[in-house]
Amino acid sequence: MNTRLAVVILNFNGQQHLERYLPSVVKHSAPYQVIVADNGSTDHSVSFLSAHYPSVQLLELKHNFGFAGGYNVALEQIKDSFDYYFILNSDVEVTENWINPLLAFLEENPSVAACQPKIKSWNNKSQFEHAGAAGGFIDSNYFPFCRGRIFDRLELDETQYDFNLPITWTSGAAMLIRANLFHEVRGFDSDFFAHMEEIDLCLRLGNKGHQFFCIPESTVYHLGGGTLDYQSPKKVYLNFRNSLFMIMKNHAGPLLPMLFYRMCLDGIAGIKFLISGQLKNTWMVFLSHMNLYVQFGRFYKKRRQIRVRKRNFIRYNGQIIWDYYFLKNTIFTALNKRKFN
Repeated sequence: MNTRLAVVILNFNGQQHLERYLPSVVKHSAPYQVIVADNGSTDHSVSFLSAHYPSVQLLELKHNFGFAGGYNVALEQIKDSFDYYFILNSDVEVTENWINPLLAFLEENPSVAACQPKIKSWNNKSQFEHAGAAGGFIDSNYFPFCRGRIFDRLELDETQYDFNLPITWTSGAAMLIRANLFHEVRGFDSDFFAHMEEIDLCLRLGNKGHQFFCIPESTVYHLGGGTLDYQSPKKVYLNFRNSLFMIMKNHAGPLLPMLFYRMCLDGIAGIKFLISGQLKNTWMVFLSHMNLYVQFGRFYKKRRQIRVRKRNFIRYNGQIIWDYYFLKNTIFTALNKRKFN
């Protein structure tokens, strides 16, 4: 067994996903080790794995640490055994030869910290999937978007993004990352619990001079929303809150003006939710801001420990909200490429 690379799947009460998607992972991942880290599941996930997949290494965590904390705890247990981690969601179907193009790219490019495959929708396999698509970016206000997905607009895959491209962040749904770099920056920030923790990780590594790429020679299919629905108020809360946490830690310029402007934009989103009758989502935006006030000192301390002097990661120096809603540039190819640097 080749021990250089481990495919690591975090599971929480996801027996149905393991039954549906794990067969493709086991079939197409040899000779690499497949590991399932169970995040304190209360369903029959553990007994199912033991009975049907004895070749899959099982790590049983004591309770649900969340996505970020669960991976940190699991990967800490295996850090002396592997050089690369392929972090993979439990609701992802993989394809033949999905690992080797990414592994070869990392081995040939030592400045690249992580890369991802092209991520398409399991429900509509001709379409990109929300969580990563063909590689992620952020704009000047730290709003994330992807090649193939801006906000909720998902593009059809017509091979328009079938070339390797440096990106800002790789998706936590399917990410191959160097183990030493993951641990060097202490992995995901467990205070995020779930959502956008991979963007925060990539910004921290990016500010240290490391690069990220999408390698579309490899393709996977992601169900998306398998653990928490994309429209869930809890997900709205985590995304708005964690965006502010990410800015607190990684913004290289004056912090308070950036936070104030971003929170004003969040407020507009909250009003939009209110007008459309999504009262719970408006409340979630408000709660996310209140939590920032509670956690401000904690995250300001993290900011000082990171000591970002200047931005080194790739960014879209435009405003994606303006481009999307006012200029009607709803697909990635319509954006001004001169604004990426």
